[in-house]
Amino acid sequence: SGLLNYYQDRSESEMDDQMNPPFSSNPSQGEDLPPFQDESEADALLGNLGEVEEGEGEELFGDRLERDYRPIPELDVYDPNVMDDADYEALSPSGRAEVDRLLQKRDREEALGKGRMRPGLLYESDEEDGARPSRRRRMAERAAEGGDDDDVSLYNMIESIENLEDTKGHTVSEWVVMQAPRLEIFNRFKNFLRTTVDSKGNNIFKEKIQQMVEENKESLIVDFHLLANAHEVLAFFLPEAPTEMLQIMDEAAKDVVMSMFPKYENIAKEIHVRISDLPLIEDIRSLRQLHLNQLIRTSGVINSCTTILPQLRLVKFDCPKCGYILGPYFQNQNQEVRPGACPECQSYGPFEINMEHTVYQNYQRISIQESPGKIAAGRLPRSKDAILLADLVDQLSPRLSYASEITGIYTNNYNGSLNTKNGFPVFSTVIMANYVERNDDKLAASALTDEDVRTIVALSKDERIGERIIRSIAPSIYGYEYIKVCHRTSQCLEGFQRTLGGKHKDHHIRGDINILVCGDPGTAKSQFLKYVEKTAKRAVFTTGQGASAVGLTAYVQRHPVTKEWTLEAGALVLADKGVCLIDEFDKMNDADRTSIHEAMEQQSISISKAGIVTSLQARCCVIAAANPIGGRYDPSLTFADNVDLSEPILSRFDVLCVVKDQVDTFRDELLAKFVVRSHRKHHPSARAKEDDPLPDINPSSIEKIPQVGWFNGAVEEIQKIHIKDMKYILMRFPLKVLTSKLLKKYIIYAKEKVDPKLHQVDQDKIAKMYSELRRESMATGSIPITVRHIESIIRLAEAHARMHLRSHVNSEDVNTAIRITLESFVETQKFSVMRSMKR
Repeated sequence: SGLLNYYQDRSESEMDDQMNPPFSSNPSQGEDLPPFQDESEADALLGNLGEVEEGEGEELFGDRLERDYRPIPELDVYDPNVMDDADYEALSPSGRAEVDRLLQKRDREEALGKGRMRPGLLYESDEEDGARPSRRRRMAERAAEGGDDDDVSLYNMIESIENLEDTKGHTVSEWVVMQAPRLEIFNRFKNFLRTTVDSKGNNIFKEKIQQMVEENKESLIVDFHLLANAHEVLAFFLPEAPTEMLQIMDEAAKDVVMSMFPKYENIAKEIHVRISDLPLIEDIRSLRQLHLNQLIRTSGVINSCTTILPQLRLVKFDCPKCGYILGPYFQNQNQEVRPGACPECQSYGPFEINMEHTVYQNYQRISIQESPGKIAAGRLPRSKDAILLADLVDQLSPRLSYASEITGIYTNNYNGSLNTKNGFPVFSTVIMANYVERNDDKLAASALTDEDVRTIVALSKDERIGERIIRSIAPSIYGYEYIKVCHRTSQCLEGFQRTLGGKHKDHHIRGDINILVCGDPGTAKSQFLKYVEKTAKRAVFTTGQGASAVGLTAYVQRHPVTKEWTLEAGALVLADKGVCLIDEFDKMNDADRTSIHEAMEQQSISISKAGIVTSLQARCCVIAAANPIGGRYDPSLTFADNVDLSEPILSRFDVLCVVKDQVDTFRDELLAKFVVRSHRKHHPSARAKEDDPLPDINPSSIEKIPQVGWFNGAVEEIQKIHIKDMKYILMRFPLKVLTSKLLKKYIIYAKEKVDPKLHQVDQDKIAKMYSELRRESMATGSIPITVRHIESIIRLAEAHARMHLRSHVNSEDVNTAIRITLESFVETQKFSVMRSMKR
């Protein structure tokens, strides 16, 4: 088209010269016919032509036809500068390409010009002689020469460019790659980067670009909500055609960055636009064919990753026969592109890669798995591979095992082994990451609304908030208030880690509370673990029989694609900053239990396998349930004799809970009524009732109910009361159960927003308590008391203060921590020793 304009302009110039020939002193003499003898003969000829009537026209054929070809010296005068009688060779392909390039550059400059008048405004008519055809007309003529009436002409596209969302029947992917829409998207996004300001009037992306340049990065983060508010059509096109849109945005961002910092191209050859805060988050298991080639956002935990590898991006080849450099060839993700033949010597190779001119980029492949807390009951977690390129590499790894979010293009690629496995052609899917984000635990508290915060603060002012939380924990389980208190305190310090100040800032002290529940079968030990799994923000449930040492910690395996050794995270690593629940803890062998010693105290897991030497974070509390030796707990033996666990593992548990199935007529009746009432109340066909009607109660029995708690004999006092008087206990101590959703929000707020201080702690009381416990432990031969128990008391006191949203640990918190420690110590003694201690 550019070459056609070149020849058209040239022909128009020749016609103008022929119509108005300039005079010169060099006459041109004819050769075939003699010239006129005098001027009268020529005048007579011209006069006869002027006398011809307009209707008859000029006689072109006749007896005097030869006179038209006789030379006229006065008229046959031409300028040699405009003579075009030389022979011109045809343009070479490279020459034609150069002409087209110059014409396209001129057209782009005209289109990008601001405030420039149209050619139609400069002339009275576009068809006026001597006026150059407008660019719009030339583009319409070029489109018409294509001969395809079904396609929308570029002329029509430019007319409707203001209505960019009207794709003229094309798909979004086809529309955005056309010249006019692409140019409009380029201009709009560049204007968006230059003009977007915050509430204070500061340019948002100017500051981001300056920060990016200071850090020598090549990623510019763009908030999707900002883009949608400024240009809705761009936000609409982006998820539908992400590959094409991101390419245009990258070019516009590079143009803006290079205009601000012209020499930054020496550091970063490309600028990548990263889209953050995409509104919809898709689950990994919900990705379908509908999401292919779409921009998606998903979340999960990183359980494996490869090392950073160099990937070919633009490759050039050397011809060994003639030395010609072939390329560059752009390498895609699906297949390797190689030249067929050398254009210089027509050789078919083999060709060698030119290492000097080949461009590489960083490449890393990771595997993202569904978060354990978001998996439906009975489902296995699913995973999906994601590819990180450029400066996204090494931002996510298994050692940072908390939930991560990936925004990228969900695409497919060819996998021969997958076809062989399935027996028919299928494609494997992968996420081409555009933006990654590590979700810290502080983000959970930011999800709380102002109304939630006001409700939580109001609840903390209730004097009986502790008892309400105890009753709200596992309400379907009758009794066991002591175990519920332990679970409550452990959740308030879930994932917490204390860092020493001063010169030891790198030293950390465990802040999580580990709990071991041991007792007879049928005492709801596993139900407690299941309830914690549902209420905790992040929980990983496993069993000792089905878990191995590497399954709990970490293991290495060969990656199926790269064939290199990769690190896979275990249960403790996946539960980082959460809780790890281990049922049937006694069924584990000694070698497997030994592997979790480091995780329970140092909260890290050291790996030295297959050339990989690293340390993974395992900042989680461990809640385990075990059965005694022989199936039943023997009260005549100590706790250490009833369980098949070593002293090192027992000392790492802050609280030891013993659950005994004792025969008691009164308690058995209460338990049976509670179970029957629970089944009747939660039956689908039953009508919801808040309370049952009160039975006949003897008012004189009210005075027999002392105001005592669970820790100083409440069960023994309640046993003296007739069963029909139990309703007065609820009337005397009215407690409203918190919903599981509100309880979870309360625990999240307490754990993340409250950090109680310890300077008001009664140190003498804790020191005296520790010395007496060690003396009794040596005298009775029960579980050993170590310095870890002092830290356990401090952790329990901090957790109790967090539960009440207090900024300081007071004497009530210390007393509660001491009661829990004493109860744990007494319950692990022999029956005779325990009875004497209770007295």
